Amino acid sequence: MLAEQYRSALTDLTGYERVWLIYDFDRAGPFAPKVTPYRDTHERGLFSTRAPARPNRIGISAVKLVSVESDGIVVEESDVLDGTPLLDIKPYVPAFDSYPHAKAGWLDEAKGGRNKADNRFVADGGK
Repeated sequence: MLAEQYRSALTDLTGYERVWLIYDFDRAGPFAPKVTPYRDTHERGLFSTRAPARPNRIGISAVKLVSVESDGIVVEESDVLDGTPLLDIKPYVPAFDSYPHAKAGWLDEAKGGRNKADNRFVADGGK
């Protein structure tokens, strides 16, 4: 549920297929300059990954917008944990936000095939 003061800001969001959710990684562990991302078995520099062990705990996810309600939005295809503090919502604009042929560094070479995160970056280990 979105705080009352922000609900009128949802006006005109209907019609977008996707939105960006910007949020606080409130349950992430401490900053780590090197991590082993869930799609790899090698340690990588944090800024070449999407691991939540960020210096500023800000996360961003492009999600499917299912509906706009009077008190918030309904989304699918989200990798955000329930109860995560939402900082902002921005519309996903394909002309500005999509670069399908961009290189993805070490991910282009990753052979792990893992597409789902595990609990290695949760402060309490997922307990």
